[in-house]
Amino acid sequence: RGKGNHMNVRSTVKAVILHDNKVLLNRCYDKNNGEYYSLPGGGQEQYESMSEATHRECLEETGYSVETVRFLALMEEICLDPFIREQYAQYAHKMLHIFLCKLTSTEREEPTETDDLQLSSEWIPIADIPRINLLPKELREHFAELMEQECPMFLGSQYLEHNHG
Repeated sequence: RGKGNHMNVRSTVKAVILHDNKVLLNRCYDKNNGEYYSLPGGGQEQYESMSEATHRECLEETGYSVETVRFLALMEEICLDPFIREQYAQYAHKMLHIFLCKLTSTEREEPTETDDLQLSSEWIPIADIPRINLLPKELREHFAELMEQECPMFLGSQYLEHNHG
Protein backbone atom coordinates (compact mmCIF):
# COMPACT_ATOMS: atom_id res chain seq x y z
CA ARG A 1 0.00 0.00 0.00
CA GLY A 2 1.22 3.46 -0.88
CA LYS A 3 1.48 6.21 1.68
CA GLY A 4 -1.82 7.89 2.37
CA ASN A 5 -3.79 5.52 0.14
CA HIS A 6 -6.97 4.06 1.49
CA MET A 7 -8.97 1.14 0.21
CA ASN A 8 -11.95 2.31 -1.79
CA VAL A 9 -13.83 -0.75 -3.05
CA ARG A 10 -17.52 -0.20 -3.79
CA SER A 11 -19.90 -2.93 -2.66
CA THR A 12 -22.68 -3.18 -5.23
CA VAL A 13 -25.75 -5.37 -5.58
CA LYS A 14 -27.25 -6.51 -8.88
CA ALA A 15 -30.62 -8.21 -9.38
CA VAL A 16 -31.63 -10.93 -11.80
CA ILE A 17 -35.42 -10.44 -11.69
CA LEU A 18 -37.34 -13.21 -13.44
CA HIS A 19 -41.02 -13.21 -14.38
CA ASP A 20 -42.87 -15.17 -17.09
CA ASN A 21 -39.62 -16.44 -18.70
CA LYS A 22 -38.30 -12.90 -18.98
CA VAL A 23 -35.62 -10.98 -17.11
CA LEU A 24 -35.88 -7.29 -16.21
CA LEU A 25 -32.90 -5.35 -17.55
CA ASN A 26 -31.92 -1.70 -17.74
CA ARG A 27 -31.34 -0.53 -21.31
CA CYS A 28 -28.40 1.88 -21.25
CA TYR A 29 -26.21 3.92 -23.55
CA ASP A 30 -22.79 5.50 -23.31
CA LYS A 31 -20.24 6.58 -25.90
CA ASN A 32 -17.75 3.83 -25.05
CA ASN A 33 -20.12 0.83 -24.94
CA GLY A 34 -22.91 2.00 -27.25
CA GLU A 35 -26.35 0.60 -26.41
CA TYR A 36 -26.28 -2.23 -23.90
CA TYR A 37 -28.24 -3.87 -21.12
CA SER A 38 -27.31 -4.20 -17.47
CA LEU A 39 -28.88 -5.65 -14.35
CA PRO A 40 -30.75 -3.26 -12.05
CA GLY A 41 -28.80 -2.45 -8.92
CA GLY A 42 -26.20 -0.18 -7.43
CA GLY A 43 -24.13 0.73 -4.43
CA GLN A 44 -24.81 -0.63 -1.00
CA GLU A 45 -25.00 2.09 1.66
CA GLN A 46 -23.27 1.82 5.02
CA TYR A 47 -25.34 -0.16 7.56
CA GLU A 48 -27.69 -1.35 4.78
CA SER A 49 -27.97 -5.10 4.25
CA MET A 50 -27.48 -6.46 0.75
CA SER A 51 -31.14 -7.52 0.63
CA GLU A 52 -32.22 -4.01 1.63
CA ALA A 53 -29.89 -2.47 -0.97
CA THR A 54 -31.24 -4.78 -3.69
CA HIS A 55 -34.84 -3.89 -2.82
CA ARG A 56 -34.10 -0.14 -2.72
CA GLU A 57 -32.03 -0.04 -5.91
CA CYS A 58 -34.58 -2.05 -7.93
CA LEU A 59 -37.44 0.14 -6.74
CA GLU A 60 -35.49 3.32 -7.56
CA GLU A 61 -34.35 2.19 -11.02
CA THR A 62 -37.25 0.07 -12.28
CA GLY A 63 -40.27 0.89 -10.12
CA TYR A 64 -40.67 -2.78 -9.16
CA SER A 65 -40.59 -4.12 -5.61
CA VAL A 66 -38.46 -7.28 -5.27
CA GLU A 67 -37.08 -9.63 -2.68
CA THR A 68 -33.89 -11.65 -2.90
CA VAL A 69 -34.22 -15.41 -3.40
CA ARG A 70 -30.59 -16.55 -3.47
CA PHE A 71 -27.05 -15.41 -4.12
CA LEU A 72 -26.00 -16.18 -7.72
CA ALA A 73 -22.55 -14.79 -8.33
CA LEU A 74 -19.71 -12.52 -7.33
CA MET A 75 -17.64 -10.50 -9.77
CA GLU A 76 -14.99 -7.83 -9.45
CA GLU A 77 -14.57 -4.90 -11.86
CA ILE A 78 -11.55 -2.60 -11.85
CA CYS A 79 -11.66 0.38 -14.18
CA LEU A 80 -8.37 1.41 -15.81
CA ASP A 81 -9.62 4.81 -17.09
CA PRO A 82 -7.44 7.49 -15.38
CA PHE A 83 -10.30 10.05 -15.49
CA ILE A 84 -12.70 7.70 -13.68
CA ARG A 85 -10.01 6.79 -11.15
CA GLU A 86 -9.34 10.48 -10.46
CA GLN A 87 -12.83 11.98 -10.63
CA TYR A 88 -15.03 9.04 -9.58
CA ALA A 89 -12.72 6.86 -7.48
CA GLN A 90 -15.70 5.31 -5.68
CA TYR A 91 -16.81 3.75 -9.01
CA ALA A 92 -13.38 2.59 -10.21
CA HIS A 93 -13.23 -0.64 -8.18
CA LYS A 94 -16.48 -2.54 -7.62
CA MET A 95 -17.53 -5.87 -6.17
CA LEU A 96 -20.76 -7.00 -7.85
CA HIS A 97 -22.93 -9.23 -5.66
CA ILE A 98 -25.52 -10.73 -8.03
CA PHE A 99 -28.79 -12.03 -6.57
CA LEU A 100 -31.71 -13.94 -8.03
CA CYS A 101 -34.84 -11.95 -7.12
CA LYS A 102 -38.59 -12.26 -7.46
CA LEU A 103 -41.25 -9.60 -7.73
CA THR A 104 -43.20 -8.99 -4.54
CA SER A 105 -45.87 -7.33 -6.70
CA THR A 106 -46.47 -6.96 -10.43
CA GLU A 107 -47.59 -3.38 -9.75
CA ARG A 108 -45.03 -0.90 -11.03
CA GLU A 109 -44.37 2.51 -9.53
CA GLU A 110 -42.66 5.37 -11.33
CA PRO A 111 -38.86 4.93 -11.00
CA THR A 112 -37.46 7.63 -8.72
CA GLU A 113 -33.72 7.45 -9.34
CA THR A 114 -32.60 5.94 -12.63
CA ASP A 115 -28.91 5.70 -13.51
CA ASP A 116 -27.40 8.49 -15.62
CA LEU A 117 -26.79 6.07 -18.51
CA GLN A 118 -30.16 4.28 -18.21
CA LEU A 119 -32.70 4.79 -21.02
CA SER A 120 -35.42 2.43 -19.77
CA SER A 121 -36.15 -0.87 -18.03
CA GLU A 122 -37.37 -3.69 -20.25
CA TRP A 123 -38.53 -7.29 -19.85
CA ILE A 124 -36.28 -9.35 -22.14
CA PRO A 125 -37.03 -13.03 -22.95
CA ILE A 126 -34.45 -15.23 -21.22
CA ALA A 127 -33.90 -17.02 -24.54
CA ASP A 128 -32.58 -13.73 -26.02
CA ILE A 129 -29.81 -13.27 -23.40
CA PRO A 130 -27.03 -14.88 -25.50
CA ARG A 131 -27.81 -12.49 -28.41
CA ILE A 132 -28.01 -9.15 -26.62
CA ASN A 133 -25.25 -6.84 -25.41
CA LEU A 134 -25.60 -7.61 -21.70
CA LEU A 135 -22.77 -6.21 -19.58
CA PRO A 136 -20.73 -7.46 -17.91
CA LYS A 137 -20.19 -9.96 -20.74
CA GLU A 138 -19.25 -12.65 -18.20
CA LEU A 139 -22.84 -12.51 -16.94
CA ARG A 140 -24.21 -13.03 -20.46
CA GLU A 141 -21.77 -15.90 -21.09
CA HIS A 142 -22.68 -17.71 -17.86
CA PHE A 143 -26.37 -16.72 -17.56
CA ALA A 144 -27.86 -20.16 -18.34
CA GLU A 145 -25.37 -21.84 -15.99
CA LEU A 146 -26.23 -19.39 -13.19
CA MET A 147 -29.93 -20.20 -13.56
CA GLU A 148 -29.36 -23.97 -13.52
CA GLN A 149 -26.86 -24.54 -10.74
CA GLU A 150 -27.52 -24.01 -7.06
CA CYS A 151 -23.99 -23.01 -6.04
CA PRO A 152 -22.95 -19.39 -6.52
CA MET A 153 -20.23 -18.72 -9.09
CA PHE A 154 -17.23 -16.42 -9.10
CA LEU A 155 -17.31 -14.69 -12.47
CA GLY A 156 -13.76 -13.41 -12.11
CA SER A 157 -11.91 -10.14 -11.78
CA GLN A 158 -12.10 -7.94 -14.86
CA TYR A 159 -10.01 -4.93 -15.77
CA LEU A 160 -12.14 -2.55 -17.86
CA GLU A 161 -11.01 0.25 -20.12
CA HIS A 162 -14.34 2.00 -19.43
CA ASN A 163 -17.03 1.53 -16.80
CA HIS A 164 -20.61 0.65 -17.65
CA GLY A 165 -23.88 1.13 -15.76
